Amino acid sequence: MFVGVDLGSTNIKVAFYDDNMHLVDRQSTPVKYFTEGGVVEFDAEKYCRLLVDLLATTAKSNNVTHIDEIAFTGQAESLIILDKAGKPLMNAISWMDDRSKEECEALSKIFSHEICEEKTGQMAVLPTWPATKILWLKNNRPEIYNAAATYMMLKDYVVYYLTGNKVADMSIATFTFYFDIYNKCYWKEMLEAIGVKESQLPALCEPCTVAGELKAELCETIGTDGGTRINVGTLDHFTGMIGTGNIAPGSITLSTGTVMALATMCGETVPKNTGIAVHYGFKKNSYILLPVAESGGVSLEWFRRSCLKDTDFKTIDIEAEKRIGNSVIFLPYIVGTNAPEFDADATGVFWGLRQEHDAFDMALSIMEGVSFVLRKNCEQMAANGVNVSSIIATGGGAKSALWCQLQADITGLPVRIPAESEAACLGAATIAAVSSGRFASFEEAAKECVSFVKEYTPQDKPFENIKYKRFCALYDAALKISDIKGE
Repeated sequence: MFVGVDLGSTNIKVAFYDDNMHLVDRQSTPVKYFTEGGVVEFDAEKYCRLLVDLLATTAKSNNVTHIDEIAFTGQAESLIILDKAGKPLMNAISWMDDRSKEECEALSKIFSHEICEEKTGQMAVLPTWPATKILWLKNNRPEIYNAAATYMMLKDYVVYYLTGNKVADMSIATFTFYFDIYNKCYWKEMLEAIGVKESQLPALCEPCTVAGELKAELCETIGTDGGTRINVGTLDHFTGMIGTGNIAPGSITLSTGTVMALATMCGETVPKNTGIAVHYGFKKNSYILLPVAESGGVSLEWFRRSCLKDTDFKTIDIEAEKRIGNSVIFLPYIVGTNAPEFDADATGVFWGLRQEHDAFDMALSIMEGVSFVLRKNCEQMAANGVNVSSIIATGGGAKSALWCQLQADITGLPVRIPAESEAACLGAATIAAVSSGRFASFEEAAKECVSFVKEYTPQDKPFENIKYKRFCALYDAALKISDIKGE
């Protein structure tokens, strides 16, 4: 039995697979947060107890008495601060928490953009990064900062909770903003700037490696015998790649959820200083390009909530498809944009509206606008020598045939839909199966475990090319308008 665990922001998910990699059961439980202003926190120990209870419920309901290996995936940047006894000093600080904006500005003055990209592979100093939150603790919660014995990411903390061993998966360490991804070590200058000693950080380890065995008392709680190995796994976007068979250069695993993320393996030459986010990959000494655009499904979710409140997404698809060829263009930057422009001040814009248009014309333009952002990122990759031949679509957007066809038509790339919708859980379980020796490699596992149910072939749509050019021009024009200041 192999178990994939997705340590999600909204839900914790567990998926049990048998020796033939057939899904036995998949269950989930919601995560609760404490929120106020820009503060977003959760109870880390309770989070772990929820996971153990979920594993126990799933095991007992399926008469599972032995688990060979459990592998993890999930959110990256959520920060846990431990005392000398290994207990959390405060609630975990979620990656969604943005309290450290002032610290971002302070670090930006110390480290140039070029240095940050050279060390971390990242394009901007963001409140998301744990480095900025540790500096916030130093400035605002000195009692916590002074008592901190260990700083850990959530996934690493869960592994520690289950095994007693403190290690840091390097694919997750990428997201701390104090990890040098090319030299595979902690970035000493950043540690000095935020006041952290290397002894306060877990030992670095390769992704997809075993950290230890599940504690005996937790085996008893779950209802299984001993000998269960705990694998650190890797980032959720990367297990999504494994779960869709995207394990070599050439394909993009596209996740269109609230945000849109594109993940593709680098070849032997890793692009640097290109404006594309680079991360340490799930294979040893591998690197993955992972541009993330905030302008994903959030735009369509916002529009439906605001203007089509009583309309389901299936109806929106049916009606929007009838509007193909209209003149409406939408800049989907209602929460600003990162890849490829990194413009936090960008805003959403509808252009080309006339009285004959309705809400479904606008919904279509939103799907097109997000697809135009996808094309922009694909073109930036191609300009830096990263050739992509296909897109593997996952997430909520993959459920829309209209959106998938638009993505294919606008990018000129075929869009394939995997049979397994929960690619991250399958990918995590595949890591466990490969680590246990069930498969000799990810390549062998992909041949047996990954299949596709649909492929959208690009159709020549000259009007979409025209709209894309107008989209790019509209963004440039919006920048000029934003620069206009009052007297």
